[in-house]
Amino acid sequence: MHDPRLREKSYGEAGGRPQEWLDRRFVPPPAAGERLEHDEGIEGAQTKAQWVRRVYEATEDILRRPARQQIVVTHGGTLTFVLAAWIGMPYEATGYVSFRAPAGSITTLREDDWFHNRQIAALGDTRRLLNPAASP
Repeated sequence: MHDPRLREKSYGEAGGRPQEWLDRRFVPPPAAGERLEHDEGIEGAQTKAQWVRRVYEATEDILRRPARQQIVVTHGGTLTFVLAAWIGMPYEATGYVSFRAPAGSITTLREDDWFHNRQIAALGDTRRLLNPAASP
């Protein structure tokens, strides 16, 4: 099932333009203070708050599905917020979080059947990229 809420952050008018165009206009978030509603200086770009809310909503819907195992495919930036939602990180705490994983890698999430604790069992595993027979 395709879920557009798992897409990468929208950079508005920067979409389809060269990275250098975005780099010249981008206003980075402050080291301290409000980061979720920060205006990055790009017309039509989503705030981090909008991006996080969208991904949290999609992740919550995925977790409500009655499946024992699921495969979720997303972009690297969005992965951060899937993981934050998975571990129950409060939305307000996501202003500084960043989980990085190589493109094409596999991140494995597990929830135990007894305590229902959630773990990030593997982050950005690339063994299958080098050896298709390898297990994540």
